[in-house]
Amino acid sequence: MRLPPPLGEAIEAALGQAVREGARVSGGDLNDAWKVELENGSAAFVKTAEDAQPGGYRAEADGLGWLSEPGAIAVPQMLAVTDPDDPEEAGPRLLALGWIEEGSLDGAGEEELGRGLAGIHGAGAPSFGGGAPLRLGPLSIPNEPADSWAEFYAERRIRPLARDADARGALPEGCMQALDRVCERIEDLAGPEEPTARLHGDLWSGNVLAGRDGRPHLIDPAAYGGHREVDLAMLRLFGGPSQRCFAAYEETTPLADGHEARVPLWQLFPLLVHAVLFGGGYGSSVARIAARLG
Repeated sequence: MRLPPPLGEAIEAALGQAVREGARVSGGDLNDAWKVELENGSAAFVKTAEDAQPGGYRAEADGLGWLSEPGAIAVPQMLAVTDPDDPEEAGPRLLALGWIEEGSLDGAGEEELGRGLAGIHGAGAPSFGGGAPLRLGPLSIPNEPADSWAEFYAERRIRPLARDADARGALPEGCMQALDRVCERIEDLAGPEEPTARLHGDLWSGNVLAGRDGRPHLIDPAAYGGHREVDLAMLRLFGGPSQRCFAAYEETTPLADGHEARVPLWQLFPLLVHAVLFGGGYGSSVARIAARLG
């Protein structure tokens, strides 16, 4: 498919140079993505969507910058973001990043990912949450700080998403009551208090991009301050890296006792997001975990 003229014009305006050609590439379920060849011979990855919410691409660009600050794992080069506040303003919203030639994560890359995540988490965050709502595609999730991680996870993650999923008919009968019981038990389930970690926030394996050299790059963040085990639990949810990654993490920064038992608790968050967005069997997965924990 050829690059639509309005998008090509918007890319040229954002990058300040002509576009030679563009080709559609995989960009996930919620965006259209393009590889764009530029006049200077370089390439860019451009994501856009007709229904992109104002501020979403700007938040992603800010998240990439925040995750790059510790220098622990590479992120794509930020080239441009066009994301006006006014939804009626003309022209497509877009995020343009430096193109990364994709390879596969080798063993050394998996270990680098584990050590790098420990470094990013250890860089910390001012508070649990971040103030502005967390954006995951069309979802806007409450993100106001709370006094403890347990309170934040129950009140800013589980309960709001559970209400949305239930309203869409995505949860089996009795699941809401089980999730309420999980939230009531959250202080006991969440484990010991930890310093606030700097989280990627949407760290499934598809958001770890391997370069041709086998090294990891983090993409598509929904960054905020939270509990480091949340990133690690999500990385294991949809077919993540091998145990080499997690062993390298623990060699760098050991996890608290009981972390394995808490993995299903932290996986409730991404599973609820998927139940809201896609329905299907995600609600049943939520129900099984909630019944076990509640």
